[in-house]
Amino acid sequence: MKGTFVLLVLTVVLGAQPRYDLLLQGGHVIDPKNNISAAKDVAIRDGKIAAVSDHIDPMQAFKVVDVRGLYVTPGLVDIHVHVYAGTGEPGSYAGDNSLYPDGFTLRVGVTTVADAGCSGYRNFQDFKQRIIDRSSTRVLAFLNIVGHGMRGPKYENDLSDMEAKPAADTALRYKGIIVGIKTAHYSGPEWTPVEHAVEAGTLANIPVMVDFGANRPERPMSELVTRKLRPGDIYTHMYSGLRNEQDSSGDVNPAMWEARKRGVIFDVGHGGGSFAWRIAVPAIKEKFLPDSISTDLHVASMNSGMKDMLNVMSKFLAMGLSVDEVVARSTWNPAREIHREELGNLSVGAPADVAVLRVEQGQFGFTDMYGARLRGDRKFTCELTLRDGKVVYDLNGITRPDWQTLPSHYRQTGDRRWDAINPAPVR
Repeated sequence: MKGTFVLLVLTVVLGAQPRYDLLLQGGHVIDPKNNISAAKDVAIRDGKIAAVSDHIDPMQAFKVVDVRGLYVTPGLVDIHVHVYAGTGEPGSYAGDNSLYPDGFTLRVGVTTVADAGCSGYRNFQDFKQRIIDRSSTRVLAFLNIVGHGMRGPKYENDLSDMEAKPAADTALRYKGIIVGIKTAHYSGPEWTPVEHAVEAGTLANIPVMVDFGANRPERPMSELVTRKLRPGDIYTHMYSGLRNEQDSSGDVNPAMWEARKRGVIFDVGHGGGSFAWRIAVPAIKEKFLPDSISTDLHVASMNSGMKDMLNVMSKFLAMGLSVDEVVARSTWNPAREIHREELGNLSVGAPADVAVLRVEQGQFGFTDMYGARLRGDRKFTCELTLRDGKVVYDLNGITRPDWQTLPSHYRQTGDRRWDAINPAPVR
């Protein structure tokens, strides 16, 4: 870090104009979109990825950070969270069941989330004003087909409030922020929620995410995924076992294999009650892997088996997936699923959302929704998170100079390119 500080001082004193704002040097870059999995340098300028190369001259950078021994990945993309907090409504995902995102995302490398249906067309504007517009995390949304959103059975079982056109009109009004339509938690026998959600998704040209609610014989999961959903639509909670995802022989339901061939997407959506080892482990052995890894983050899941995005990703390491396979399903795959392909990659010109991750070795335990444990010997931790090129989380201060190298009256300043420490003493 002393050399880094000297470089900073020389830049200030000599008035040099470095080509890059920040250089991440020597990390193992995993960028699934560009088929990169190798030691590379990553340079950032003006909030964008400026270069990815075997070697970038450190003298061209305003700030150099040594990330050797760490993985450098695109910022993680979690497409199933609940973050419509702050309304004060008890027992509601448009209220007390949700979390403000920034306290639970940046510290684990997540830079983009998609709220999974907490708001409908009637209250989306409030959600946008309260959360989306105020968060450092990039917050996108699946709009609930229920106009009032995810506010409990009184609302979520009301078929009269599941109107396709107002939902589609709202999605088109906020194109790029609303990335899909959500249907969830319905307990009745009708197909109406799914059919109206698909109609809205078709009108707005966006995918539908389905949390299939109660397991009803009148609307079997097999018919949902093979007939009702379109290619590109998303079945979440794929390893719950609550809706016949596993057949009587213990194998993956054949309908899920058929649906995958049709292009239906299968998402983890771990949550507090939607992931069981007895479902996931046999499915992984059959090579029925998730298309995307997501948390279903909410106030209950964060304190139970789910915990956070890195814990869920670590579970897939414990089940035998490689680091590269897990990263792909946590970055580029979900970005494509929500049609935001500028995200989830480190292409030159892409937003400089970056996670710097460590894979720790040791003895760890991971629990499912029932509290059953699977042992593992690796887990992810986050060392550093960048959002649009700015450091938003730094676990061990790897971007900072040692205090002994600074003047006696050092202070922090708000440099636009870098949250800088002023090398000049305060007078």
